[in-house]
Amino acid sequence: MAKYEDLRKYLNYEFSTGCYTGKDYKTFETKYINYLKSIAKEYSWELVNVLRNHYQFSAFFKNKDKFVYVSISDVRYFKNEWFNHILYRTAEHEKDYHGGYNRYSDLYNLKYNIFGILGGVYA
Repeated sequence: MAKYEDLRKYLNYEFSTGCYTGKDYKTFETKYINYLKSIAKEYSWELVNVLRNHYQFSAFFKNKDKFVYVSISDVRYFKNEWFNHILYRTAEHEKDYHGGYNRYSDLYNLKYNIFGILGGVYA
C-alpha cells in the first residue's frame, strides 16, 4: 500500500505529456489511489467510483449513506496542486459530481477533513 512519503517524492516532478497517458503518471496515479484506499481502510470507509482521466482523477469516499467527492487537477499544468490543493466536497451519492460547495485540502490533512464530514471508526 502506498504511503504519504511515496507521494511526496513527486513534489515538483515534471510529468510526461502527450496524447497518451505516460507511464510515469500511471504509476503515480496508482500510488495515489492506493494511498486513498489506505485512508479509507484506516477509517472503515469505502473508496468508490474512481474515475481515471488523462492526467487527473476523481473518486468518492463513502461511509454508510454519506459521500465525499475528491478530485485532483491535471498534474501537467497545475504543479503540486495534487499535493496542496485537493478538491473535496460533500456528495449525495457516488455519481454526484456537483455536490456541496468546493473545499480544498493538502494531502496531509485530507483524511482529517474528510473525517470531519464522514465520521468513521478508526481501525
